[in-house]
Amino acid sequence: MSAHLELSDIRVSFNGFLAVNGLNLSISKGELRCLIGPNGAGKTTALDLICGKTRPDGGSVRYAGQELSHMEEHLIARAGVGRKFQVPSVFRQLSVRDNLEVAMCRHTGVFATLFRPARGRNGEGLETLAEFVGLADALEEPAANLSHGQTQWLEIALLLAQDSELILLDEPTAGMTQQETVKTADICNRLKGKHTIVVVEHDMGFVREIGDVISVMHQGQLLAEGTVREVSQHEKVREVYLGSMGIGGA
Repeated sequence: MSAHLELSDIRVSFNGFLAVNGLNLSISKGELRCLIGPNGAGKTTALDLICGKTRPDGGSVRYAGQELSHMEEHLIARAGVGRKFQVPSVFRQLSVRDNLEVAMCRHTGVFATLFRPARGRNGEGLETLAEFVGLADALEEPAANLSHGQTQWLEIALLLAQDSELILLDEPTAGMTQQETVKTADICNRLKGKHTIVVVEHDMGFVREIGDVISVMHQGQLLAEGTVREVSQHEKVREVYLGSMGIGGA
């Protein structure tokens, strides 16, 4: 199967520090890929390179046949790449419903087919999307009143409303309760297959629940790649990141 997202020999440095050094990743359409590794491994920078927030010094970033490395951020977003940062960016003064309406009016495409077949952007599809992320009972609530987990789910819903086929999630469970983390895993598992998803995460229990393929980064490079079991048993990964417990003991 040809790659839906492919990073080839990507390099980027900041003030002489080589943050990403010859990174190669190949991700299939509909796959959920987890990026793990120690702090400073280059995981968030990899997401920045995909969405255009950071320009590479060398190498290629290709998504759905398009070269992204020289495109502006807004054009990459229009191409179907959506990014959820560690700190949610929603319209806090607006209701959940209004947030979704603002996002839905920007695009028509895949989302139109999945969530709003009958009643347009303000109708049934909006409520179906809210239900999908567990916010059906909070549609009239100002976003400022949402819990931390609910705010994260709203931002995921906004990416769906904007027809983001490739979704980049940077530490989506940071600060969540255990119950919120479980629900976030369920949302991710229901999205994969319909969307291509790349998740940067430190919560190994969460990774175990969602990750089909795990890529381990270390010092800006790909250290190992495989299933949860394969990565857990990789000697170098255990040495630099997981320790003796592995993912299974998280």
